[in-house]
Amino acid sequence: MLRKFPNVQPEERLALRINDAVAVSGLSRSSLYNLINEGTLPSRKIAGRRLILREDLRRLLKVGEGG
Repeated sequence: MLRKFPNVQPEERLALRINDAVAVSGLSRSSLYNLINEGTLPSRKIAGRRLILREDLRRLLKVGEGG
């Protein structure tokens, strides 16, 4: 489940932690890490946290759907 912040709706977040990306994508943690390690899914490590930009995740899933 996405972490809650009082003034930010989950769908407004620009970047997601791995667990949040798992929740919204339906992919497993290991699948996401495999995609990151092979360079298919860009990620950033900021302040000790691995983050995936929402747009990168959307792009990945759209490509996976043949679109």
